[in-house]
Amino acid sequence: MPPTPAQAKPPTPAQAKAESTSLGDLLGQVTQDMTTLMRQEVELAKVEMKQSATRAGKGAGMFGGAAVAGYFVLLFLSVALWYGLGTTAIGFGWSAVIVAVIWAIIAAVLAARGRTEMKKIKGLPQTSETLQEFPRTMKPSEETR
Repeated sequence: MPPTPAQAKPPTPAQAKAESTSLGDLLGQVTQDMTTLMRQEVELAKVEMKQSATRAGKGAGMFGGAAVAGYFVLLFLSVALWYGLGTTAIGFGWSAVIVAVIWAIIAAVLAARGRTEMKKIKGLPQTSETLQEFPRTMKPSEETR
């Protein structure tokens, strides 16, 4: 038996708004929401790219420092070998070896730090994750059918 007018409940404000909203208005709202979402995704991509570029720059700088230090290792080892072979007593030759060992340690530390910085680069993880969610959000769920 259908409810009598006295028993019928008045529509809630949300129901009243849904009944009075046209299809054009709904499509306009969806379009506006998609535009906002795309702008937010672009901003997220920019932020992630800046972070990745900064880390890549640090890593590249560390590798550059390691290259310079490695050059000095070769330079001082060559000078030490040359001078060490030229003299028979401990003197300037061994001091050149000590300097070369110090540069070798510096090169190893810079190379290790550069490698660590390069491993931290992850690209655009949040952007790719949210972009993968677009197709799922565009499909109607089983509950609404």
